[in-house]
Amino acid sequence: MSWWLLLSLAALAAGRAGIPVLPKTHTVEIRGMEFQPPVLTVAVGDTVVWINRDIVPHTATAAGRLRWDTGMLAQHATGAYVAGRPGTATYICTLHPTMRGTLIIVKESS
Repeated sequence: MSWWLLLSLAALAAGRAGIPVLPKTHTVEIRGMEFQPPVLTVAVGDTVVWINRDIVPHTATAAGRLRWDTGMLAQHATGAYVAGRPGTATYICTLHPTMRGTLIIVKESS
């Protein structure tokens, strides 16, 4: 096998051959009055979906440079946010402010 072919295959395997990385969907479960996982790293363009597994309603709400609000999520309801720009945001449930999560948004997925 030629060195050029080996290098091309290695680049493809590393995701650096100019092939765009497709956005991913990440799930955060709300259960036991907590966001699980409490810290999540995603890439710009990825979607984060919160699903309420508790019997009481919750929200996932961030304020500041990165903002979103899922609105009130009843049991088994979902809310989503598409990461638009890099940064870190702490979010809370506005109904239960001791519930906190952190979303870290990076420029590109690894």
